[in-house]
Amino acid sequence: MRRQLSFECEGATLAATLDEATGSTGLLIVSGGNEIRSGAHRGMAMLAARIAEAGHPVFRFDRRGTGDSEGANGGFESSGPDIGAAIAAFREAAAQVTHIVAFGNCDAASALLLHQPLALDGLIVANPWTYDGDAEEAEEPALPPASAIRARYLARLKDPKSLLRLIKGEVDFRKLFRGISALKAPVAPAAPDSLAAQIDRAITELDTPTTILLASGDRTAQAFIEKCPSTLNRVPVERLASASHSFAGDDGEWLAARILAALK
Repeated sequence: MRRQLSFECEGATLAATLDEATGSTGLLIVSGGNEIRSGAHRGMAMLAARIAEAGHPVFRFDRRGTGDSEGANGGFESSGPDIGAAIAAFREAAAQVTHIVAFGNCDAASALLLHQPLALDGLIVANPWTYDGDAEEAEEPALPPASAIRARYLARLKDPKSLLRLIKGEVDFRKLFRGISALKAPVAPAAPDSLAAQIDRAITELDTPTTILLASGDRTAQAFIEKCPSTLNRVPVERLASASHSFAGDDGEWLAARILAALK
């Protein structure tokens, strides 16, 4: 059963949805960007239904200034109080819940990392946003991160079919030279005050069991890998060979399976 409810956060009334289930471990979904709690193309609503059907209550909410919630929208970097209030509201609305695991994609993943400590028993963070600025306003670079270009061109150089295309003159040499140049380009360390450096430190200091999910063809995920490489050795990382930032279509089944595994 799905029901609508509301809760308070620093004087503002926030809207929420609870997909009810009998399990004692619940999932808190934190929306990314300025998306409402149903998600793009109702993706988060469908994910919530899938998880609740498996026996886990799911709580979603609109942070201040988005969707049906009151207040000013301060972006993901000021959403710590919203997340904290949502956790408390979840526990009140589903009294049988003793453990809460939170899921966030893109800058929602970054918010869950930056605003620790939170009263959570686990984190599932997907494609964390590491570009400075809001995910809906900051511009991604025209090219993928250098690490992604290097990986792609190294793979092509090892592929006999690609070498045959080169011999036949079927290769765009401008793109080829640009890719080869990227093979030599060193990866500059993130500035100490950058979002990437803050996320790197947050992961280092985590006390909460955490899983990172990455769509390996997604530029946001590629940037995270390049800017925060050391974090990949600190927490479990699972990768999906997909360019879908939001795990759309069939990728949604992979996402749901990973979330259910974490909830168990």
